Amino acid sequence: MNIVSHWFQRNLSDPQIVFLAMLLLFVFAVVLTMGHMLAPVLASIVIAYLLEGLVDQLERRRLPRLPSVLLVYILFLLFVALVLLGVMPLVSRQITELVQQLPNMISDGTQVLMDLPARYPDLFTQTQVDELNASLRSEVVSFGQKVLSWSLASVVGVITIMIYLILMPLLVFFFMKDKDLILGWFRSRLPRHHGIAWDVWKDVDRQISNYVRGKAWEILIVWGASYLTFSAFGLKYAMLLSLLVGLSVIIPYIGAAVVTLPVLIVAWFQWGWSSEFAWLTFAYAIIQALDGNVLVPLLFSEVVNLHPVAIIVAILVFGGLWGFWGVFFAIPLATLVQAIITAWPKRLEIAENVSDI
Repeated sequence: MNIVSHWFQRNLSDPQIVFLAMLLLFVFAVVLTMGHMLAPVLASIVIAYLLEGLVDQLERRRLPRLPSVLLVYILFLLFVALVLLGVMPLVSRQITELVQQLPNMISDGTQVLMDLPARYPDLFTQTQVDELNASLRSEVVSFGQKVLSWSLASVVGVITIMIYLILMPLLVFFFMKDKDLILGWFRSRLPRHHGIAWDVWKDVDRQISNYVRGKAWEILIVWGASYLTFSAFGLKYAMLLSLLVGLSVIIPYIGAAVVTLPVLIVAWFQWGWSSEFAWLTFAYAIIQALDGNVLVPLLFSEVVNLHPVAIIVAILVFGGLWGFWGVFFAIPLATLVQAIITAWPKRLEIAENVSDI
C-alpha cells in the first residue's frame, strides 16, 4: 500500500501533470462517446491542417492572411469539384462493371479449382476442392446479402454525404480564417498550471500537421503513379484499383498487403499466367518499394521514428477504439503517447530538483 501511495505522491503531486492527465482523459472520453457525431468537425480539422501549409507559404510571401485563406480555399473547392465530377463517376462505373463481372470471375476460378486434383493429385483431393468451393459459394452469398443491405441503406448514406458536403466546407473555411482566434480562445481557458500540456501540444501539433500533409501527398502520388502504370498496361478497372492502392497507404504495412490481393486477382483473370501479368506484378512491386523506401522518408522526415511493432500496435489499439480515424491518426496518436512518456519524467525531475532547493 505504501508503494502505491508513494507512486501517487511522486507522479501526481505536480499540478501541471494532474492537469495534463485530466485533459487527456477528457479528450479521449469526448472522442469515444461523441466521435461519430463530431465526424464532420474532425474531418474539417484534418482538411484545415492540409491547407494550412499552403496558407503559411503565401503568408511568408507577405500576402495577408485573409487573401491567402481565400485563395487556398478556392483551390480546395476546385479540387473537390474535380474529384466529385471527374473521378467519382469513373470509379462508380468501374465498380458497377466489376460487380457485373464477378459471376464470370467466380465461374472461371471454380473451374481452375476443379482442375487442381487432376493436375496435382498428390497435393489436392476432390473432397478438399469441393469443400473449398462450398466455402466460396457461402462467402459469395454472404457478400451479396451485404451489398443488398448496403443498397437499402444507401438513401441514408446519400443524405449524410449531402450534409457533409454542406457543413464541411463551411467548417474548413472558419477553421482556416479564425485559426488564431480559436487557438487563443482555448489558450485563454487553460488554467495557470498548463506548461507541460502546452509543451506536449506544440510537439504533437508539429508532428500531426507534418503527418497529415505528408500522408495526403503520399496518397495523391501513389494514386497517380499506380493509375499511370495500370493504364499503360491496359489493366481493367485502373482508376478503381489505383484509388485503392493510394488509400492503402493510410494503414502502414497492412494496407499494402491487403490491396495487393485485388490488384493481382484482376490482373490474373485478365491475362492469366502470362508475361503481362508478370510485368504488371513487377511494376507494382517497384511502386510499393519506392513508396516505402523513397517517398515515405522524404515526406515524413520530421516525424518521430517509431518501431514497426509500435506502429502496428497503435493501429490495432486506436483502430479498435476509434475506427477509421483511429487508423488514420494511429501514428500521430502514438507520437502523442511518446511525447507524454518523454515529457512526464523530465517534469518530475524538474519538480524534484525544485523541491530539493
